[in-house]
Amino acid sequence: MAHYWPGRSLLELYRGEMSWRELRVFLRYLPPGSATARALNPDNSWSLDQQLQATIADSVRELTHLTLLVNTDPKKRNRLKPPEPIERPGIEPRRKKSNVIRFGGRHGSGAAQLAAVFGGASRQ
Repeated sequence: MAHYWPGRSLLELYRGEMSWRELRVFLRYLPPGSATARALNPDNSWSLDQQLQATIADSVRELTHLTLLVNTDPKKRNRLKPPEPIERPGIEPRRKKSNVIRFGGRHGSGAAQLAAVFGGASRQ
């Protein structure tokens, strides 16, 4: 509190020198980078500058990837994978599509395991 409101303390609320309204206004208008604001709204924990820097970094990585694609042997282009964007708070990362059926965290068809769980006949 002393960083954003010099000369004030929460003890003033206890002593009656600060009203609850003053405290509410102070907490409401804290900058987005403060620990309290990040704790109250974790999805909005990055400032505008940080969002813009991540966007610039993603753009540079995409342009580098495109430059490599253009200047690479056409037979080897499929080896180059596009870069993943930088993870941002509040945005779920993209899930890669998979044709593998997972059951109980193990790979495979899972048919025998499903049959065992639901009491059906299984072929092995």
